[in-house]
Amino acid sequence: MDQTPEEAFDAINNVRGWWSEEIEGGTEKLNDEFTYHYQDDHKCRMKLVEVIPDKKVVWLVMDNYFNFTKDKSEWKGTKISFEISKKENKTQIRFTHLGLIPEYECFDICSNAWSQYIQQSLFGLITEGKGKPNLKENS
Repeated sequence: MDQTPEEAFDAINNVRGWWSEEIEGGTEKLNDEFTYHYQDDHKCRMKLVEVIPDKKVVWLVMDNYFNFTKDKSEWKGTKISFEISKKENKTQIRFTHLGLIPEYECFDICSNAWSQYIQQSLFGLITEGKGKPNLKENS
């Protein structure tokens, strides 16, 4: 994308702007913790364990719950990494969910969901100023 690494970094840390409006807690600084939930299907707690401005953000999955898998905590202990770099005058983001393996029951669903969130929602937030996060549920 044409935007700067700083713009990409800021968008990644605006988790409510691309992943879900159902985020509680801090999402920007080292050791910040936040919770995510989607209906009754998925809940997790993340901790920012690596934050290098304009270069890298890594979340550790502290706790996880899926209602659609036998092992409800499949993501627990995995890391979600965003690496930002410049390549031929463009900004590139390398997204990796470290520990999300094909043996996991959620692998296909989660891989497809991450693809949509990263390639459409986060990309849209960075390039057009508007992502497509999950909307806040009616309380």
